[in-house]
Formats: sequence, structure tokens, C-alpha cells
Amino acid sequence: MPNIKSAKKRMRSNAKKAEVNSLIISSMKTAIKKFEKVVKENNKEEASNKLNIAMQRIDKATSSGKIHKNKSARLKSRLMKLLNNME
Repeated sequence: MPNIKSAKKRMRSNAKKAEVNSLIISSMKTAIKKFEKVVKENNKEEASNKLNIAMQRIDKATSSGKIHKNKSARLKSRLMKLLNNME
């Protein structure tokens, strides 16, 4: 446990930032999983809606610096490929 006042504050702010970061990442992963589940059910309309949500979550994670831009491009590419190969 830190003794210096600024170090204590830094611990508190790091904990808050870590919580926000994990929320952004987990919501992105959840959106991707929901999209993949709908694709397996072969529901094209719902899949396109879930794809839009997943894309938004990926963009948010990228713009806030939680994931690298190349990873976001790779994820988006894979999701679009899944949608296009449905039928």
C-alpha cells in the first residue's frame, strides 16, 4: 500500500480506468459473440442488426485505444466474411 498521497490517488484512478477498460472490451466481445450466434441460426436480418452493433463496439474500443487498429480491421473483416457467406 502506498504511503504518498499522489500514489494513493493514482491507485484509485487506475482502478477506475481498469473498470471502464474492461467494460468496453467485454461489451465488444459480447456483441461479437451475439452476432456469431445469430449467424449460426441463419437469420440474415437479425445478423445485419447485430453486425452493426458489433462494428460500433469495435470502433469504440479502437478509438479509445483499447485495441489496435489492425486488430479492429481484422475483426471487422472476419465478421463481414461471416455475414456474406451465410447464403
